[in-house]
Amino acid sequence: MEQLDKRVSRILGQLRGIQKMVQEQRNQVEILQQVSAVKKAINGLSKEVILQYFEEITPKENQKEIEMMIQRTIDL
Repeated sequence: MEQLDKRVSRILGQLRGIQKMVQEQRNQVEILQQVSAVKKAINGLSKEVILQYFEEITPKENQKEIEMMIQRTIDL
């Protein structure tokens, strides 16, 4: 859970940065670049949460297969 907490903190920091950029009326392209980075970070967080969940509920011998299936699904 510590890893997830770090990811969430990083995302919150990125969002605060975007908020500041909007308040400062920064260039829209710069803002969109940061929004894209946040979306990528959220996708990474989602993947990690899903992987942790499946690690808890699946037998050890099936975890690699489950992880590959999850990755393929996320990449869609």
